[in-house]
Amino acid sequence: MRLILAHQPSSLAATVLILVEAGSEYETKRTNGLSHFLEHMMFKGTKNRPKASMIAEELAGLGAQSNAFTGQQYTGYWAKVQSRKVMNILEIVSDMYLNPLFKAEEIEPERGVIIEEINLYEDTPTRRVHDFFMTLLYGDQPAGWDIGGRKEVIRKLSRNDFVKYRRAHYIAPATVVAVAGNFNERAVVRAIRKLFGPLPRGKKGKKPPTSESQRRPGVFVKFKESDQSHLVLGTRAFDIFDKRKYAIQVLADVLGGGMSSRLFERVREKLGAAYYVRAEVDLSLDHGYFCVSAGVNHQKIEKVIFIILEEMKRMKKELVPPAELRRSKDHITGNLILSLETSDELAGFYGGQEIVTKKFVAPERYIKEIQNVSAEEIRRVAAQIFTDAKLNLAVIGPYKKPDSFKKLLTLGS
Repeated sequence: MRLILAHQPSSLAATVLILVEAGSEYETKRTNGLSHFLEHMMFKGTKNRPKASMIAEELAGLGAQSNAFTGQQYTGYWAKVQSRKVMNILEIVSDMYLNPLFKAEEIEPERGVIIEEINLYEDTPTRRVHDFFMTLLYGDQPAGWDIGGRKEVIRKLSRNDFVKYRRAHYIAPATVVAVAGNFNERAVVRAIRKLFGPLPRGKKGKKPPTSESQRRPGVFVKFKESDQSHLVLGTRAFDIFDKRKYAIQVLADVLGGGMSSRLFERVREKLGAAYYVRAEVDLSLDHGYFCVSAGVNHQKIEKVIFIILEEMKRMKKELVPPAELRRSKDHITGNLILSLETSDELAGFYGGQEIVTKKFVAPERYIKEIQNVSAEEIRRVAAQIFTDAKLNLAVIGPYKKPDSFKKLLTLGS
């Protein structure tokens, strides 16, 4: 098991974050959604706290914030509290992680909760359109499946599925514990050695490799009577180990990283076509993508798509001017520095890197890498990823045929 201690003496709080290499990309088609369902069940009683209410009441009594999350490649459990109570939340979160009961009487009600969560996302197009984009990119393989799973699968999962999956994945080599904020390091290390001693050592299996194949632009349209069209337009990129990862981060910020970005200025400020428009990058173990997302006026959706593609073409042909490049770099580094003032973000910064890459880059090194990105590096990355064959567009709105969008998806030479 890996342990990260991020001491922050000036903080009034401390966070305990436990991460495990277990997410939707480790599932089969028969168990899609199991990682997320199991995450919910970890709050439903332990050997030391057999009732779910006991966990909730104890955390509330400490004045703690707590939650969990499931991604494609890892799951996380965390709690945050005033620093003098860090040992309390360490014991509670470790108990949840190490000693879940998976009671049958708790599984059935939670099954309904999961299905309603899926229904919620179905009615949340700003999120759902990203799910469609991922399916468009990766198709019928784990990277293209919804993290929440499919209702027909959720209805069939049994207690044995939870036990078997946890036994295979929730083991020492797949676990990272990050403690961040103000705490006594020696006391925390002693407690963790004692608490996590029983964690099985086993050998962690690898997730199936993600297959990538695309020869022409892809389009997915979901018909929905709505007041706004939601779109994600993006391209395949590369994995998190690629040396171009810093250049693509700056590229994304130039295009849609904030209120001074090119797309915000053109789509929202000048055209008045959207409330939100943003660019982002997601780089994982063996795949990655760049995308722009926006919620736009129905009548202006084609114009918005044209503007996004036009700005992509500009990035391929023109160097980002020095002042704009400096502004984007400072925007990225400034946001990072401000976010790391909180213990939960600090734990996530280090833990998130460690669980995926088995190593991490300190903030100072990350900032240096961002500041060293050149305009030519950005143009080179843009030329490599912004091609017709890598384009994908997912849309939710009052449209029934994708053909009208397919004709738009060209970047030219």
